[in-house]
Parts: sequence; structure tokens; C-alpha cells
Amino acid sequence: MPPGKPPAQPAALVWSSVDRVRAGMSQGGRLVAGIVLAAGAAGCSSAAQPAVETVAGQFASAVAHHDGQAACALLTDDARRDTETFGRNCAAQVGDLPDPGAVQQVEVWSDAAQVRLTGDTVFLLHFPDGWRVSAAGCTPQEGAPYQCEVRG
Repeated sequence: MPPGKPPAQPAALVWSSVDRVRAGMSQGGRLVAGIVLAAGAAGCSSAAQPAVETVAGQFASAVAHHDGQAACALLTDDARRDTETFGRNCAAQVGDLPDPGAVQQVEVWSDAAQVRLTGDTVFLLHFPDGWRVSAAGCTPQEGAPYQCEVRG
């Protein structure tokens, strides 16, 4: 990714692609796809995981304390704009999300990450200034991408 340029796809699209690869593998897909995916994830995941977990934890804490301003500061620009609908600002929208709970699992693939918390799943993207939350309030959908309250 060139410096100063955001990733080309929002996290929800990235994850739906990854989930489709996994679903295909579980239904007799190619083992090679799984090996390539695992190898790509292994190279970046261990180094980026602490930073991803920190940002996800900060976001979860802000949401749990209904600190919408702090939570919005951790969103991507697109996600922040997505929350500013129907005359409400980002802080009001994000401050109303339910408590996401504690970090349970972190997966990192290059410049994208998925963090499962006790009561939520959030997606993050890496930018030159660090990791940002691109989707939150996400629930898995059978055979489809996650449904997210905040996305961008």
C-alpha cells in the first residue's frame, strides 16, 4: 500500500472474501488456497497483533463507557462518515452501541484485521498512522458477509 493511501476495500468486503475462501475450503476447496492464506497471515500477524489488539481494546473500552468521541477517533474516515446519518453525529451513534466486551481472538492479514470480542466483532485496517476500526457492531450472517452497525 503506497504511503498516505487507504486500502482499496472496506474491511467488510475483505472479510467476506476471506470467509468465502474458508467456506470453499470446508466444502472441498483447494488445500493450496488455505496454505497460501495461512502463509500470508503468518508473516504479518505476529508483529501486528499487539497493535491491533490495543486499538480494538481501546475502541471496546470507549464504547463500553459510552465515550463516543473517543470511539470515533479510532474509526476510519469512511466509517466515521457512515455513522453521521439522520442528523446524528458519530459520537452519538457509536456511543449507543452495546458493550462489545473483552478481546477474545485477533486475526491479521497484511493490512486488515478481524477482532472477535465477547459481544462483538470488529474489523480494522492499517494506515500510515496506525490501525483504525473500519467496522463495528458486526454479527455473522449465514453464507453472507457480516452485518455491521458501523462500516466504512
